[in-house]
Amino acid sequence: MNATADRLRLILGDQLNASHSWFQHTDPQTIYVIAEMQQETAYVKHHVQKVCAFFAAMTQFATALESAGHRVMHLTLDDTKPFERIDDLLNHLIAEHHITHFEYQLPDEYRLRSTLERYCLSLSISSQVYESEHFFLSETQIEKEFKPNHHHRMEPFYRKMRKRFNILMEEGEPVAGKWNFDSANQNKLKPSEFDSVPTPLLFANDVTDILKRLKCHNVTMIGQANNQLLWPVNRQQANELLVFFCRYCLPLFGKFQDAMTCKLDDMLTQKQWSLFHSRLSFALNAKILSPMQVINAAITEFNQRQDAIDIAQIEGFVRQILGWREFVRGIYWRNMPDYQNLNKLEASRSLPSWFWTGKTKMNCMHHAIQQSLDFAYAHHIQRLMITGNFCLLTGIKPDEVDEWYLGIYIDAIEWVEMPNTRGMSQFADGGIIASKAYAASGNYVNKMSDYCSDCHYNVKQITEPKACPLNALYWHFMHTHIEQFNNNPRTRMVYANWKKKSEEQQQAILDKARLLLLELEGL
Repeated sequence: MNATADRLRLILGDQLNASHSWFQHTDPQTIYVIAEMQQETAYVKHHVQKVCAFFAAMTQFATALESAGHRVMHLTLDDTKPFERIDDLLNHLIAEHHITHFEYQLPDEYRLRSTLERYCLSLSISSQVYESEHFFLSETQIEKEFKPNHHHRMEPFYRKMRKRFNILMEEGEPVAGKWNFDSANQNKLKPSEFDSVPTPLLFANDVTDILKRLKCHNVTMIGQANNQLLWPVNRQQANELLVFFCRYCLPLFGKFQDAMTCKLDDMLTQKQWSLFHSRLSFALNAKILSPMQVINAAITEFNQRQDAIDIAQIEGFVRQILGWREFVRGIYWRNMPDYQNLNKLEASRSLPSWFWTGKTKMNCMHHAIQQSLDFAYAHHIQRLMITGNFCLLTGIKPDEVDEWYLGIYIDAIEWVEMPNTRGMSQFADGGIIASKAYAASGNYVNKMSDYCSDCHYNVKQITEPKACPLNALYWHFMHTHIEQFNNNPRTRMVYANWKKKSEEQQQAILDKARLLLLELEGL
């Protein structure tokens, strides 16, 4: 590579968008830099598969750009060790290559965006910022759609998005005459249906060198990993996984999108962790795939196979990407930085240590956490209604819950993690994102999974010695926060049922919950 260049362009690890306008033409005077930075491995304790996936995808993207004729500097942790911060590295590169102009794409994390904004103000050379050209809504459109510190609801937003982008629409009306088929998408997976679950498509990306590098630089991580990473790390693999999902998972995706099981696997198969889910979230959030591409592929499959794929399946999938994904991004950017400090329910307890090991007698928690440690993945109901519900009911500090979710999941980037966790899961935002707290007793877990059948605790009991902890904790939570939720139409029936219990029953339940809250480490 020649020593000098006019322009330096920074590509972050979640900006691997080969369709970006930057790459439409080659320019020998432009250097692209993709850098592994110690600071990005250390701001929370990340899952080892997550770090490996991002580093492997960055390597693959750098190679693809070079093959397309671009000048690329791919820097590993070995190369960036002398530079504590991204600012220091950029200053070094600008000086070394006599750069006269610096450019970057808007980071999708407040911390990094603020860092680069401040950095550009300090530069003596010119600079320019670009959008990532990935999402449906631009930054300007987000400002128009969302108000800071305002109660927003996903459903009207989702319908507006369907209309705006003409997705699953016919002559201005929703396909099949309904916007929402959520009621058809809440089914428990029965043993007789186990054979319909496809064995997941897994990849075998060699990350031996990355693991050695992480060990050499003493990067502290969580979770399990081996030399063969199962996640897609380039466009070809991501497209293969998209095709696999459309062909084998989409026909039953919606029907079982909330289902959970621990009865499906044996010595030869590992598919209960994936079920009918696409597992495209890492490829999407790293911008290897675009949301429009994913939705178009799924709708094309639906149109070609309506005998096998009904409207409820495709609508449930589109809702997650066009609706929820764009919605939480808007919530994040219009409410930061204040959002990261919200704790409306004044939660103050510490996360039990078994969240990092999975060693708990609660079968639902054990399976959801162990799966997360094994695969860096859990689907949305496991995150919201198993681990999230437990943290909500027990009043775990939102900062600690955020840190755990942000670290353990391969797809967790703050813009999507924080509104889902602090907002939807923990109601720490006081209802900016959700109309009610998503609190549940053991009955919900039993309804949507088979976790309870082999559990140490009894899901049908409330105050007995081996009663499911979620039952007493649920009533304690609702009782504690009666002022916040008593007038909410969606929880009015809950309080009516609470009032039907005798004072003795109520006191026994509250006493049981208080005892449980003192013994969280031993559950």
